[in-house]
Amino acid sequence: MGLLSLGTPLPWDQAKGLAREVRKHGIEQFLHIWRNMKDRQKDSLLWGDEIEYMLVSLDRANRRARLSQRGHELLSILQMDENEQLERAKQTGEKPELEALWRPEFGRYMIEGTPGHPYNSTVRELTNVEANMKRRREIVMSLMNDDEVLLSVGSYPSLGSGDFLIPPHKANGQFSRSLFLPDEVINPHPRFRTLAGNIRERRGSKVAINMPVFHDVNTPRPFIDPTIPYNRSLFPGDKEAVEGAALPDHIYMDAMGFGMGCCCLQITLQAPDVDKARRLYDQLATVGAVMMSLSAASPIFRGYLADVDCRWNVIAAAVDDRTPEERGLKPLSKDRFVIPKSRYGTIDTFLGSSDGHFKPEYNDLKLAYDHDIHKHLVQNDVDDLMAKHISHLFIRDPLVIFEELLDQDDAVTADHFENIQSTNWQNVRFKPPPPNSPIGWRVEFRPLEVQLTDFENAAFSVFSILLARALLAFSDIDLYIPVTKMDINMERAHNRDAVLKEKFFFRRSYVATEDDDKVSFSSGENEGGEVAEMTANEIVNGSPNFVGLAPIVEMYLDTVAMDKSVRDKIGKYIEFVRGRANGSVMTLAAWMRDYVRSHPDYNFDSVVSPEINHDLVVALDDITCGRRSAPELVGKQ
Repeated sequence: MGLLSLGTPLPWDQAKGLAREVRKHGIEQFLHIWRNMKDRQKDSLLWGDEIEYMLVSLDRANRRARLSQRGHELLSILQMDENEQLERAKQTGEKPELEALWRPEFGRYMIEGTPGHPYNSTVRELTNVEANMKRRREIVMSLMNDDEVLLSVGSYPSLGSGDFLIPPHKANGQFSRSLFLPDEVINPHPRFRTLAGNIRERRGSKVAINMPVFHDVNTPRPFIDPTIPYNRSLFPGDKEAVEGAALPDHIYMDAMGFGMGCCCLQITLQAPDVDKARRLYDQLATVGAVMMSLSAASPIFRGYLADVDCRWNVIAAAVDDRTPEERGLKPLSKDRFVIPKSRYGTIDTFLGSSDGHFKPEYNDLKLAYDHDIHKHLVQNDVDDLMAKHISHLFIRDPLVIFEELLDQDDAVTADHFENIQSTNWQNVRFKPPPPNSPIGWRVEFRPLEVQLTDFENAAFSVFSILLARALLAFSDIDLYIPVTKMDINMERAHNRDAVLKEKFFFRRSYVATEDDDKVSFSSGENEGGEVAEMTANEIVNGSPNFVGLAPIVEMYLDTVAMDKSVRDKIGKYIEFVRGRANGSVMTLAAWMRDYVRSHPDYNFDSVVSPEINHDLVVALDDITCGRRSAPELVGKQ
């Protein structure tokens, strides 16, 4: 979720006057890191994943499945054990043997788990990932009541629909002011409610999230949602829905919780140095949309089948704090920039590296950036591309400022920098080393949808890491495409069955050759330009004009010595990803939609009733725990 600090969060009317000061000190903090760490070399290829879970309470007698606020209670127990181990290690000087680390997320029903220690750089270590993920799930489940289940799904199907929460609460909270979500759904950490309130206050209205409804046989045309309380007058923003915020033929949502209440799978990897981190940032950004389509897992929102498969645009709209001027709806007067995107979206500019592949024309999006900050960074020996990246991030305001953290020593802390950096939620994130830390330059890969089972999550994690290592090992691979084409790809990746039906812009004509046990990649004939539209299957599994991401990963593995058992296990993960791309293995989004449409209670009207939601949750839990076989979803293992 980003930077979590303790203290007194300031409401927006106080925080907005301090934004300039926070930006100023955030830039100085970055410069201290840059001067001290830009020449750092030879860090290990450590990495880690983070998986977010939802705690659900089942009422089997009445066929109801409700999100449980006990998620926060379980998190407190998990963190208590973690803190006790850390304290013992501090006293004894021994390294703590932590199986997992636990962190809060936006939803009170959510728990985030990561490995207790980073995974190391060996290929053999990749075979331990699934076991660690299973152990994390087991640890949480050991604390659960008999009526509770733990799911890793992108969006909870009935979030904000009817009787979806236990204990129940009315949607009348001061922070979200939502027509559907009570504030009690938000984690009680002071950052989260303030974040929801300050986004709304800064924007000047509630967020407006509209996902196209899936038009089934009996879905009305136009679809006008009868569950929206258009006549409520509890808060001034209640009238926004009837005044046009709620679009026909769409599922309307009006609060940050609908986006940040989704779960995800994210991967952070440490690069050997800043230059390699820049290469990974750029190259991984180009594959983000395709990987998201392979992992699609979010077809239902607020009790309706949607005509999309992913949650990304829901989150982007849920945290869109841009004012009407910044959205281009009014001429600039009080604000400084027209900003094309939400602060949650694809990257807007490449960083470039020493691999020699970057061309200025790839940064073809008109970039809004703070020219004064850019000038200051360049004057302090930050190169132009990095300076534009940082000065672009810093056109945003800090959303949560803690009163106790205003005065900082910029040479020893990075809280002000991270305040803004961590609330620019892009498909990849470039992460400088923390001050006074052994941690190096990192890249966070963010577009993956979380998967139902530990096998699937391990498969996507391992595949992503191996692709990243291949990109470092084979520096002649060049996946650059223009930034605007990445934006188009991301939109296409949301569409229903995008993994099978859409084409994505991708760099064409990469052919691999092997000579003297070395693999090299050369660009063949580029008739029609550098970029072509390809299916996910062509991009992952290859075509006559492109070697394919999976073959690249396998060629990298051919250069690494390993036991047959290790290669076989990794091979199963790669085969699973290949299956998602060629359609032999379904996405969770497709599986869930098919389940609903084949349910005996479904009326082919796009409505996912409480009874269907209950049965779906039970089926998902049965697959997760191995009680129900689903080779069509997870492949042959």
